Amino acid sequence: MDVVLVAPEIPPNTGSIGRLCVASDTTLHLIEPLGFVIDDKHLRRAGLDYWRHVRLVRYRDWDAFVAAARPASRLLCFAAGAPRPYTAVAYRPDDYLVFGGESRGLPPALRARYADATYAIPIRSPHVRSLNLATAVAIVLYEALRQQGAP
Repeated sequence: MDVVLVAPEIPPNTGSIGRLCVASDTTLHLIEPLGFVIDDKHLRRAGLDYWRHVRLVRYRDWDAFVAAARPASRLLCFAAGAPRPYTAVAYRPDDYLVFGGESRGLPPALRARYADATYAIPIRSPHVRSLNLATAVAIVLYEALRQQGAP
């Protein structure tokens, strides 16, 4: 399983997601532009000493990522307000779990292109527009792992 962040902006979120990827033996893909530099102290602080163990792949843009992606794998996108919940997916080990940046989410072109494969984490309160990116990744990733029988 792979986690993909499209234009992440906040270093501590990406650091936390990197730590999550190490804990779950998951590859982290970062698609530029990034809102920080990889050696940012906040990124390292959130990732602690685990950051050196992150299986990290960077891409200059979405097209470069798609060109390098495993052909038989699915791209599953997650965005606030999508019509289907993340629990509606039967996850597979070779899925790419794709999330947008913190302030803008997935770019509109990606949401349109992958509309049939875009899911949301339901939010019950009208006072909250979206969840923290690291929290959203953790929810979806661990549901995918649970479905696959991970302890």
